[in-house]
Amino acid sequence: MKAAVSVITDSNDTIVAIATAPGEGGIGIVRLSGALAESLLASCFVSLAGACPLQSHRLYYGHFRDSTDRVIDEVMAVLMRAPKSYTREDVAEVHCHGGSVVLRRILDRFIDGGARLARPGEFTFRAFLNGRIDLSRAEAVMDVIRSRSESACRVAVSQLEGGLSRRTYAFKETVADLLAEVEAGIDFPEEDLPCSDRLRLLSITDSLLKEISTITESFETGRILREGLSILIFGKPNVGKSSLMNALLGEARAIVSNIAGTTRDTVEESLVLRGLPLRLIDTAGVRDTTDSVEVLGVKRAQAKVAGADLILLVVDGSQELDGYDFKALASCDPEKALLVVNKSDLGVLPLSSEFSNLSSVEVSALDPAGVSKLLDAIYDYFTRSSGSEGRDTPLISDRRHRHALVGAMEALGRFRLGLQRDDPPECSALELREALQSLGEITGETAPDEILDKIFSRFCIGK
Repeated sequence: MKAAVSVITDSNDTIVAIATAPGEGGIGIVRLSGALAESLLASCFVSLAGACPLQSHRLYYGHFRDSTDRVIDEVMAVLMRAPKSYTREDVAEVHCHGGSVVLRRILDRFIDGGARLARPGEFTFRAFLNGRIDLSRAEAVMDVIRSRSESACRVAVSQLEGGLSRRTYAFKETVADLLAEVEAGIDFPEEDLPCSDRLRLLSITDSLLKEISTITESFETGRILREGLSILIFGKPNVGKSSLMNALLGEARAIVSNIAGTTRDTVEESLVLRGLPLRLIDTAGVRDTTDSVEVLGVKRAQAKVAGADLILLVVDGSQELDGYDFKALASCDPEKALLVVNKSDLGVLPLSSEFSNLSSVEVSALDPAGVSKLLDAIYDYFTRSSGSEGRDTPLISDRRHRHALVGAMEALGRFRLGLQRDDPPECSALELREALQSLGEITGETAPDEILDKIFSRFCIGK
């Protein structure tokens, strides 16, 4: 497989990078990978346990020295010989004090010795090239690092452990078996495919399509767990949208005022609810106005409606509903809207029939119990719409994986149709090869260089 040019130029190089986050810390780690890793470590590190050769996968205490034999730092060092390492190459790590000067001096010492600075994601890229992990598991490494909630981390760890890989390889094996049978018809054209065999192939294809579809349909749930549930707080001015956002966050994030039109732009904040990441978006109130800035804010609010996972349509329960309330309602998809009847501490008037059809929660931004009820309703909406409870199939959260699975399903669908029409086996074989191509993009076997480059360039340097 060719390497993506901007990720790596020569996999025979020994690479080095600081593997810990920038800034001061108790510990900093410098990582090496490649043929020179052991010799470079031996030339710079002096174990205080003696001059014997370092054993693999054991941590040694000693001094890291510069080219004049002066001590740079008191460190711990470990050597991990191939193939039992992250990259399946010789890997060495130096664990030093986490100051930027010390880390830079150690890094420069290795570079002066013949290593080159690693590019973003190059350690993981080598693990992929050397067959330790496939592409979907490599992507999961970054998802684990960037997880913003326990739920997102669980999805990423499941993928890192090979949940999606195993299912994908199983799908590929089934498609390959189908292809072998079809190609037998190409090799022996005088033998028509018996009806019983055609029915059996149709049955196998239907079963495969059902399994792939189940995983493909998990994308929306996986996406929300990875990116967060986008919740738009929407309604006319002065119904308490900003107060509600502050109450949900437990802090005064949005400006609250009795003056209509205080919020003129979208205000976004993050919140984790029972392991579910939320993105709360406060918006300008929906009304007619001559203020050019507020007009722009209202337009932005209405533009956000289509992309929101859930809309909290806020009304003032203590006041009669007016045309602006109905205008806000008309902008919402009832399937994605939750009516929040705010200011319930002032009394709640009856709702018109148009609003009574929506699921609703009565709250007061001043009452923690009402806010808690709203949080329960948000969580119930997610679990009800996603069907995430009791799932025993892998969740996918990456659009690239979904696209590849959809491509495989489309090719298998065409193969199925060809079987029903008794198309020539050459046509059927072509569709099965396209299905294999799509599935291979998930594991990386058929992923083009530009995709590999895009994936690994998102990684941090040192991973």
